[in-house]
Amino acid sequence: MNQNKAADITEISVDQSFSEFEKILIASGSSNRQVVALAEKVQEGVKGLFRINCKVEGKENADWVLLDFGAVIVHIFKPEVREYYQIEKMWKGHLTQISS
Repeated sequence: MNQNKAADITEISVDQSFSEFEKILIASGSSNRQVVALAEKVQEGVKGLFRINCKVEGKENADWVLLDFGAVIVHIFKPEVREYYQIEKMWKGHLTQISS
């Protein structure tokens, strides 16, 4: 996501006894178009490297796209939508800032 200019990338490690997944990645794209492009790049990259398909939700509206890879969940938001939902606050105490 860094290579494609995603902003405010955050990684959240989740206790496996607490949830079905291990990690959540959250990033922002500056526009609907960039949100979709980032989601497509992540999806293509993971499929190419690891041969893992994912479930995709939200691509139609492109304010918030969710990619479900099973063990890893990726959320890509427009900044104002990310601010509104504040997913990071739900996982407070598990945050690892990757980059800005």
